[in-house]
Amino acid sequence: MDLQVFAIGGRVMAADDSGLQEALSRAYQSPGRPRCLCVSGGVEMYVARHDRFVIRRMPHTGHRHHPGCPSFEPEAGESGLGELLGQAVIEVEPGRVELRVGFAWERRTGHSVARGAALEAADVAQPRRRMSLRALMHFLFERAGFNRWSPAMEGKRNQGVLHKYLTEAAGEVLVQGAALGERLYVPEAFSEQRKAEAAQRRRARLGILHPHDGRWPLAVVLGEFKTCEDTALGSRIWIRHMPDLPLLVSRSVWARAERVHAPLLEAPDADTGLGVRIVVAALIRARREQTYEVESLSLMLASGQWIPVEGVHEMPLVQALVAQGRRFVKPLRYDARSAAGFANALLLDAGPTVVPVHLLSPFMTPAERHAKEQAIAAGGGAAWVWRTEEVMPPLPPVWAGRAG
Repeated sequence: MDLQVFAIGGRVMAADDSGLQEALSRAYQSPGRPRCLCVSGGVEMYVARHDRFVIRRMPHTGHRHHPGCPSFEPEAGESGLGELLGQAVIEVEPGRVELRVGFAWERRTGHSVARGAALEAADVAQPRRRMSLRALMHFLFERAGFNRWSPAMEGKRNQGVLHKYLTEAAGEVLVQGAALGERLYVPEAFSEQRKAEAAQRRRARLGILHPHDGRWPLAVVLGEFKTCEDTALGSRIWIRHMPDLPLLVSRSVWARAERVHAPLLEAPDADTGLGVRIVVAALIRARREQTYEVESLSLMLASGQWIPVEGVHEMPLVQALVAQGRRFVKPLRYDARSAAGFANALLLDAGPTVVPVHLLSPFMTPAERHAKEQAIAAGGGAAWVWRTEEVMPPLPPVWAGRAG
């Protein structure tokens, strides 16, 4: 049911109704809330205003929608997000989120990293969780909907779509009091004819990095990693759709990235017969005018459809789900110690409830296998399991009674 139907101000309206904007304008100014009618009785929504009015799900209600509804969202505990809610991810109000991160958001002259307010000597504080760069990347991809797939998305995911929706996803997000939308740069789709205008917009966006009052702000560049090459002074990272601007990186930072992310960097050489993308989130500062240096970085694998994956072992599954026209959500790891405790995918079209999909790989460590077997057992027999050394078993059939 890719097309939602809502109850708004006493009227029933589909998401493509020509009068929807007018109805949402009235609802925006009234105390009542629209309802999504994907299930009996509906689920309360709210209206937000951006360039136009949009209708969004209320916080923590995604699991109450029908699995086939575009507003459906698994419960947070089914991914690494559950460990971060309330501490590193705080819903300030519907649609507005504050993130607490574990990396510096600025440098100060004389200090290697920005410092927070010191505790009084008598203060005792419970350590709070903080998001890593990887978790921030997962948060933006999930908020933008790139960990979700339906057949209607086929052929509609490209760099322009990535730029638009990741930028929008950062829209009502604060990080350490700063608007994430002002600190995030996602490259536009490259065009030889429009490269000068795009470069000017990039310079304007990264103007936030200009130092002032002894402070050197940092920002995040998020895009598809192309290569890293050595130079006489260090290394340069190249990002696709940004061929006119490398990011400078010290050899020590890149050497550590190669050690930590070796399996991801080797993924394009795997004999899968499938295309794989490497996505980079680079925390950068201005070394000097229009010259940017990477402070730290994180890498993530994604399918050709920009669906994040944990490793090469998940690529055949994601490809099969896409090829068979299935609707699914890909749970993301965030900062969880292991992804083995989560389903590798959640089927949304196999019944009135989601069907967890699990992979058992012979390359798992004993701890990962134990966590995966526990997760499968917790499903009470509802899970679909593929032992990847064997032929992939048939997927659960599409449920004939699925709404829409």
